[in-house]
Amino acid sequence: MADGVEFTITGLDSLLGKLDAVAYDVKRKGGRAALRKAALVVVQNAKDRAERIDDKETGRSIADNIALRWNGKLFKQTGDLGFRIGVLHGAVLKNGGDLSPNSPTPHWRLIEFGTEKMAAVPFMRPALADSISQVTSTFVTEYEKAIDRAIRRAAKKGASS
Repeated sequence: MADGVEFTITGLDSLLGKLDAVAYDVKRKGGRAALRKAALVVVQNAKDRAERIDDKETGRSIADNIALRWNGKLFKQTGDLGFRIGVLHGAVLKNGGDLSPNSPTPHWRLIEFGTEKMAAVPFMRPALADSISQVTSTFVTEYEKAIDRAIRRAAKKGASS
């Protein structure tokens, strides 16, 4: 003897609308912005370290070629947010040895990882390792701001509906 119980909750449209708006806003917009600001801490640290290594007599600057890029492939495949931090240009010099400012710096790999005849002088890996706490706190602070903004926007959207 199974008794069925049915009930209906009314008035949830506003709440569901707010939850949808907050979920999208926080994960996509706010999460991406917070992650970018946190990653910029690592970029700046890497640039500071690279400037100490750069040869001032040539126009090539590893620090100028350090960049932050959105990882669209990761996002498309998994839905996770991600940024890549690295040194621009390829590993091969094209058009000879251009020494002008902002020219390619493929030698950064030799410095970062070393060779059999030269010890490594890493600057990228320590840039991340030494700034983990600052990156984490920046991300948390910025993400909290994004959540607060998303809640305010969702409240406005719910009030106008």
